[in-house]
Formats: sequence, structure tokens, C-alpha cells
Amino acid sequence: MEEKQKKPDLWLVAAILGILIMGIVMVYSSSSIWSEYKFDDPWFFAKRQMLFASVGLAAMVALSRIPYYVWHRHSKWILIMCLVFLIAVLIPGVGMVRGGARSWIGVGMFSIQPSEFMKLGLILFLARFLSERQKKMNSFQQGFLPGLALILVPFALIMLQPDLGTGVVMVGTCMVMMFTAGARISHFMWMAGAGMAGMIALIASAPYRIKRITAFLHPWEDPLGSGFQIIQSLYAIGPGGLLGLGLGNSMQKFFYLPEPQTDFIFAVLAEELGFLGGAFILILFFILLWRGIRTSLYAPDLFGSLLALGIVGMVSIQVMINVSVVTGLIPVTGITLPLVSYGGSSLTLTLASLGLLLSVSRFSSH
Repeated sequence: MEEKQKKPDLWLVAAILGILIMGIVMVYSSSSIWSEYKFDDPWFFAKRQMLFASVGLAAMVALSRIPYYVWHRHSKWILIMCLVFLIAVLIPGVGMVRGGARSWIGVGMFSIQPSEFMKLGLILFLARFLSERQKKMNSFQQGFLPGLALILVPFALIMLQPDLGTGVVMVGTCMVMMFTAGARISHFMWMAGAGMAGMIALIASAPYRIKRITAFLHPWEDPLGSGFQIIQSLYAIGPGGLLGLGLGNSMQKFFYLPEPQTDFIFAVLAEELGFLGGAFILILFFILLWRGIRTSLYAPDLFGSLLALGIVGMVSIQVMINVSVVTGLIPVTGITLPLVSYGGSSLTLTLASLGLLLSVSRFSSH
């Protein structure tokens, strides 16, 4: 396989860099007012984002040069390490609480989010697991059920933090991989019923989740409370029009949208760059999706195919959820926009994951 290695997919590289550059620009634009007020430095978040991007790009380049099949034999230990971190974050004194969730571990001046590592670790191991059991995937007991058990263990640990948004992205990505590996539709229909019951139970068990649902259905009933974020998001998107108010001219970033550099950065982007700016970045994401699926289709083996599909699926599901939240199509979930929103673990792990995708593209038959 070594002699077949070639240059990575340049369309993928261009899309990734284009999204990343727009993200850094928008992190500065959306956060400058808040960071100057809080840290007396309008570049506070932008500088950190550039640092995270540099680390992530270095990881992406390094992983793109390592043959993807090397990770087949290491995937089990990677998954075990990710599980250890997920358990550690739940220990008081080790895990840090932010926004009501114990999802971070402090490392010096920075913090890491173990659930982000788990998303990639599970994709790696599940690609190995499914490629080795493809012939058994049409069997519920021998194929589907063991795969489901493998997914539910880390999902349960993530829900203990709790972090429903990350859990949904992870489970959704894994379901796409299992379906592609040969699981029957009837298995998913059975699981959909159980999953819906479980989702209702999870929502009912946490008052803040119920508030998110009611805010989604009737945001104006509590415009200064649970409906505040979505109302302010729509106030940002509406005035943007076709061409936007101009880069840096957002009004909603003046303390209306809470921390606009994270979950609701797409709203600020639409306000400043308009429909055309929003459409342009979505086109870049579509190119990433297209070339990622193409890489999966032409991968030389099933492990590489499922690995590529899992990575592009993870990014695409996050994009769909984030944009749907910002535009008021679904309740607030706390999912960031990949490569665009401010974030350390999320940005670096996404770029590292895309490095694996680029590695698969180097061995693609087309």
C-alpha cells in the first residue's frame, strides 16, 4: 500500500483552510467587544484561537502523512485512554464545572474536553470493529447489539457530565457508520423507538432541557430568560439581508448574544456578511462533505472507508445541528460550529480528525 500513497485531496485541503480562515476572522469580529470588556484585550479570544489553530494544523499535517491503517492496531488503546479521561472528568477536583456541566480537565492555563477526544477515539475503534464484523452486521445479536453496547458506554459517561449535545453528535455519527457497515433498517427502527423514549426521559430529568424545549416552541413567553438566545440570534440574522452590515459591524455582539464567539457565531457571521457570506461558508462545508464521502467511497479497504465516513459524518452532523439551532429550527443544544466557533479541544481535535481523513485520501483509488 505504501507505493500507492499520493498527495492528499486538494479540494479537501482548500475547504478546510477556507473555513478555518473565516473562523479566525469571525472569532475576532464576534468577540472583540466582549474580550475588551472582560480582559482589556480585543484580541484575547482571537489570539488563543490562532494558537489552537496552529496546534491543530500541525496535528493535521502530521496525521495526514501517517498511513491511516497504522491506527487500526492502536485504536483499542486509544479508546481505553479516552474512557479513562471521561471517567476522570467526573471526579470532583479533577473535572472543571462550566455552565452546569463537568466536562473539562484543567491543564495549566488551558483546559481539555475529554468528550471531544472520545468522539475521535470511538470513530477509530468502531471503524475497526465494524470492518472486522461486517459479515455479522445483519444479525441483531452478533453484530448490531455489540456495536450498540460499544457506543452506549461512552454515551452514558458523557451524559453524566451532562452534555447531551456532544452525546447526540457521537451517537448520530456512529449510527451512520453502522448503517453503512450493513446493519438492517429494522434494527434502527427498533432502536429509534427506544432512543425516543430515552431522549424524553433525559429531557424530563433536567429542568433546563425542558426550558430549552419550551423556549424553542414559544421563545417570546420568556424573552429575557429561556428565549433570550434564540430571539437575539434571529435579531442578528434578520438585518443581515443579502450582503450584511459589513465585517465588524454587528450590533448583537454588543452584549446581546451571550459569548457570540461560540455557539452563535454563525448568527454574527450572517449579520455581518449577509446571506451570501452564510451561503459561502456552507458551500465550503458542502465541499468538505462531498470530498469526504468521495474519499470514503474510493478508500482501499473497509476500515479506511468507515474511518473517513465517520469523520466527515461527525463534522456534518455538528454543522447541521449548529446552523439549525441558530436559525431557530431546533432547540438550543450547545453544539459549536466546527472550525469556526472559538474552542481549544474542539478546534484542535477537529483538525486532527481531518488529518486522518486526508491520510485516507492519500490512498484513495481516484
